[in-house]
Amino acid sequence: MNANNVLQAGLFIVVLLAAAVPVARYLGAVIDGSSRVVRIGAPLERLLYRVAGVDPSEEMGWKHYAIATVAFNVLGVLFLYVLLRVQGWLPGNPQQFGAMSVDSAFNTAVSFVANTNWQDYTPEQTVSYLTQMLGLTVQNFLSAATGIVVVIALIRGFARHSAQTIGNFWVDLTRVTLYVLIPMAAIVAALLMSQGVIQNFKAYQDVPTLQTTTYAAPKLDAQGNPLKDAKGNPVTVDTPVKTQTIAMGPVASQEAIKMLGTNGGGFFNGNSAHPFENPTPFSNMLQMFAILIIPAALALLFGRMIGDRRQGVAVLAAMTIAFGVCVFGEIAAEQGGNPAFTALNVDQSANALQSGGNAEGKETRFGIAQSGIFTVATTAASCGAVANTHDSLTPLGGLLPMLLMQLGEVIFGGVGSGLYGMLVFALLAVFVAGLMIGRTPEYVGKKIEAYEMKMVSIVVLLTPLLVLVGTSFAVLTDAGRAGIANPDAHGFSEILYAFSSAANNNGSAFAGLSVNTPFYNWLTAIAMWFGRFGTIVPVLAIAGSLAAKKRIGVTGGTLPTHGPLFVVLLLGTVLLVGALTYVPALALGPGVEHLMMMGAH
Repeated sequence: MNANNVLQAGLFIVVLLAAAVPVARYLGAVIDGSSRVVRIGAPLERLLYRVAGVDPSEEMGWKHYAIATVAFNVLGVLFLYVLLRVQGWLPGNPQQFGAMSVDSAFNTAVSFVANTNWQDYTPEQTVSYLTQMLGLTVQNFLSAATGIVVVIALIRGFARHSAQTIGNFWVDLTRVTLYVLIPMAAIVAALLMSQGVIQNFKAYQDVPTLQTTTYAAPKLDAQGNPLKDAKGNPVTVDTPVKTQTIAMGPVASQEAIKMLGTNGGGFFNGNSAHPFENPTPFSNMLQMFAILIIPAALALLFGRMIGDRRQGVAVLAAMTIAFGVCVFGEIAAEQGGNPAFTALNVDQSANALQSGGNAEGKETRFGIAQSGIFTVATTAASCGAVANTHDSLTPLGGLLPMLLMQLGEVIFGGVGSGLYGMLVFALLAVFVAGLMIGRTPEYVGKKIEAYEMKMVSIVVLLTPLLVLVGTSFAVLTDAGRAGIANPDAHGFSEILYAFSSAANNNGSAFAGLSVNTPFYNWLTAIAMWFGRFGTIVPVLAIAGSLAAKKRIGVTGGTLPTHGPLFVVLLLGTVLLVGALTYVPALALGPGVEHLMMMGAH
């Protein structure tokens, strides 16, 4: 760790927290309808309600809200699945890409609707421009809006008392999409284009290369079949290549919302390491900022909506402390590199030369510091975009992003999903504290009773169940093991990372596991769907239960939930409950890898 690393990480965190304040204020004005932007857009908003047959004045109970949420997203899966299957017959397809296979199309449809963007295919070789825009980009907006409106409903549960409703799903979804995500995405897209991110509808370009590359190509007969010699070996012919095909497309528009919506994925297979997606250090910092700005602002919005801003500050403080520790830990692990290379003796008496750290799999234009911040930001949030190859991280460098996902991605987390996950842990923290002092737990004026704790248990235990059962099933079957590119402990880490990513709706991967097979497509689709909506439903149930409760006053026995003690208690609950579940699995993967590295194996 050097001064440059500390400066970059510290500056990023300071800018993020400073920007979260006005964004939180704007979000609050959009939600309650007081924003000038909402008044300007009111005619369009009313038109959309009339077309959809929605009464914006009618609020919903939690069950109605949950049914609307799930039904809307089921329709999204069906629409995107059909689009991927018929794209070969549709316009906006200059490269003439055909239909996706059944299992891959289903996996992709579930992935983008569940805010995961798990891409087990090469986008620039598989998906047309129309599908990218009408299917994938639209779902980037709608899946992000879904996460935000769910946490808004939960916050209303805390803010209201003796109420039977938690808002109107259609109004919340419309306002968040129209007045928050679309304007912010337009601004970010314009800034990205200023840095060189492409935005066009050109066919792919064949350009001359500076050097001629010669490779051995199979020689074909008149029917196009490979020729073989007398011994049965393929006959090859040296083939010079003087051109390279460069993929084009509307990249900036998708890049902006994939970051702001913590969707992840990418227009190109190289993702945010591709120079057409992320060309400069400034665009890299902008993308990291876009990933975390809405989650950070939502924490402050929580305090504003319940009438006690200190509560939002406490939650944001817990997130920031954990994020900062992980960033510096990630950078230190990568800057330290492999001990086998950190000291290169020139001769027996010379001083050791220190290595530049683990630069493998990282873009030189970003370096170790920005790569480390990006790795933590994308896995602390449920984003999954990558600016470096996670498969090339050191064992401890790979353990941190894996653990951040396994904690439920509550350290800032995804848009909406991070905050409602952290609030669930807050309920668990006050429950534990209540047990220790022998009184009914309370949080922001609401008693936390048996029903809420049952729902909390479902949220906390569901994703570990999906991750660990899925990983076990994969390593015990031939179809699961067939995708492993690296043997031993790292192969296990690849599978564990894959299911941690899918079940927690992240979408990033170690990149050494071949997952575009029917086995992994169906299994990870199940993990993604239930990891998303299997937690949303109990969260909305908590919201409905809390909204119906009366608010109780603060007494001498009330645990303060806005000070340093609660921040420590909350972080301890996240770490103990979230991390201990995965300790045996992490020991078998990154733990063994680290010991092997230290032993120079």
